[in-house]
Amino acid sequence: MTPRNASDANDDQPWSDLGRPPLNAAALRRALVRGGLWSSLDVVPATGSTNSDLVALASGGKVDEGAVLVAESQSAGRGRLDREWTAPPRSGLFFSVFLKPGADVPVERWGWLPLLVGVAVATGLARAAGVDTALKWPNDLLVNVEGEERKAGGILAERAGDGVVVGIGLNVSLRADELPVARAGSLALAGAASTDRDTLLRAVLRSLEERYVDWRAAGGDPAVSRLQETYAAGCATLGRNVRAELPGGQELVGEAVAVDGDGRLVIASADGVQQPVGAGDIVHLR
Repeated sequence: MTPRNASDANDDQPWSDLGRPPLNAAALRRALVRGGLWSSLDVVPATGSTNSDLVALASGGKVDEGAVLVAESQSAGRGRLDREWTAPPRSGLFFSVFLKPGADVPVERWGWLPLLVGVAVATGLARAAGVDTALKWPNDLLVNVEGEERKAGGILAERAGDGVVVGIGLNVSLRADELPVARAGSLALAGAASTDRDTLLRAVLRSLEERYVDWRAAGGDPAVSRLQETYAAGCATLGRNVRAELPGGQELVGEAVAVDGDGRLVIASADGVQQPVGAGDIVHLR
């Protein structure tokens, strides 16, 4: 069943907050579904998780590559390690996309997709909102709020059939009293020039298409596509002392010195030994 569009449901979804109008699904489709990467775009008033919904559709072969699913509100949004992602309705961008690198990119390079999406989101936001968004390895989007580094968004990638569903959650207009935790942030609190979600979503998806097409044309090679270089330039984790909380309860403390060709974070311990980390939670140490 095709999800009903939020813009088609305005009669029974009154604008409870006039400062947060619903997305214009029809205008977004006209702007983005034009024979390029994006094959469909649906906006639903509410769902549990756009990632879960799109994974189910993609696994069942019910959507093509380039499908985009956006929700005005999520009740069960998820980040890495199954952390919850909650925000008031229409206060952010909560969406997922289905990508199929296919025969063009070896599976072992698919791990670059969440990093690629991070670069694309940061680029799109710089263009449309004038906000400097930094990347915390592997999937957090950071903004500066009154001189403090705050998390404003996150990225979650999941295998689905013969492709990958990548979900993006981004706080756009959240006010200080609406933040789920004190260390969170939003584009509005970071002084964004625009918090128009239609404009922001168009910019992010256009940037993502550009990056993804270049990366796929390079066979997923992060050096040839300049993805590795670009990610490193925007990564706030590099050059910092960090603590990596690894699977199994282990920890690694040291300086984050590089992102290697496999997208892993390389941490140099105090004795100079360098160890790549492919999975885990990274804490920036002061």
